[in-house]
Amino acid sequence: MASKRHVIVGAGTAGINAIRTLRQMGNQDPVVLVSGERPYSRMVLPYVLEGGISEGHTATLSPNQLERWGVEMRFGLRAAGLDTKAKTLKLDNGEDIPYDSLLIATGSSAARLPIPGADGAGIHSFWTLKDARGLKTHITPNSHVVMVGAGFISFTILNGILQHAGKVTIVEVESRILPRMVDNAGAEMTAQWLTARGVTLRTGARLKEIAQSGDKRRLTFADGGTLDADVVVMATGIRPNLGWLEGSGVKVDKGIVVDDHMQSNVAGVYAAGDVAQGRNLISGASEVHAIEPTAMEHGRVAGANMAGEKVSYPGSLLMNVVGVAGLEIASFGAWDDASGEAIVDVRKQQSSYRCYRFQGGRMMGAILVAPEGEAWRGNDLGMLKGLVQSGADLSAWKNFLKANPLEIKQVYLAARTVSGLLPRTVLGRPSSAPIA
Repeated sequence: MASKRHVIVGAGTAGINAIRTLRQMGNQDPVVLVSGERPYSRMVLPYVLEGGISEGHTATLSPNQLERWGVEMRFGLRAAGLDTKAKTLKLDNGEDIPYDSLLIATGSSAARLPIPGADGAGIHSFWTLKDARGLKTHITPNSHVVMVGAGFISFTILNGILQHAGKVTIVEVESRILPRMVDNAGAEMTAQWLTARGVTLRTGARLKEIAQSGDKRRLTFADGGTLDADVVVMATGIRPNLGWLEGSGVKVDKGIVVDDHMQSNVAGVYAAGDVAQGRNLISGASEVHAIEPTAMEHGRVAGANMAGEKVSYPGSLLMNVVGVAGLEIASFGAWDDASGEAIVDVRKQQSSYRCYRFQGGRMMGAILVAPEGEAWRGNDLGMLKGLVQSGADLSAWKNFLKANPLEIKQVYLAARTVSGLLPRTVLGRPSSAPIA
């Protein structure tokens, strides 16, 4: 059989896992990896900011390892266009690369508010290694850092900010913090925890402009109020890197629309990670889940199908877990679906809040906010994820959970959750050992 040429665009989690899967399956077809950056993990960048690890420890794969896999590396180059009829990828240096199968895993970029001054001096994003390096350089113990946006991205770097800055203020346009991660009660519990630790929160604050004011940045809000900062961190979301696909014929909605094999509407063109719009495991809806576990699973499924195996993806579990100043905040699945029954446990004195969302006997979603000792004691976070992901029938245990909402382990074991999850490995087989 004649070999195929696989072109992978993007060296993040999705792209690297696709290459790993190709090689684990014994596929030795030529692979070309195109990326503006060398492979590194965005997930560990907050620890670079905190000072817990060095920049060198962010690398996921070395050029030597990629060379051993027989991968042709084209670093420092980016995709500029796609001709699906000629099956060629155009690079920003004018070069055309032919392909038999193509994986688009170009990830996403930090989005800034469309207001005057959003791109001025002293305004930082936090999405790349370069961003982490720049922000770490500018924060001092005397700095007043204003974080614009109180979502997941903002909270992933909050520990690092708190560690190095003198004063921290978070401003959020919505009426509560973490509006797309927890409900009102979870947000309130988190806000109380942060306020008690010196963080100033301003919700319902619509930013209008950022201007230079002496050696500071002055933030002006729609209500006329102002706020001066030494450093401004713009954590106002991300957008998928898809502009280069214009005119290609690849169907794009909020992301590249893919089927259960991670293939787009164009045969031989796959998408994975932040750019892919695929199945939601719980609802079945077509959504973009820009989270690390989804990127890994997408990449593995895409790689398997590019290798010639028909592997279907059951769908991505929406989940977010972040720890801030000793408080763990997590949500899984359809945590915001209020159409079913909810089991709620609130213990304000312990800074603990739980909400389990049910449809019939199935736990469809969950929220947990608790000090890290409680959240990780017995691995409640992992077991809640498993209960939601498995779709186990918990009808016989709902009344028990109502009376004992912290006894997750007993329910998890009784429902035989592990045995329910084992057959659901992404590739439908036991995991292979990493290849050198």
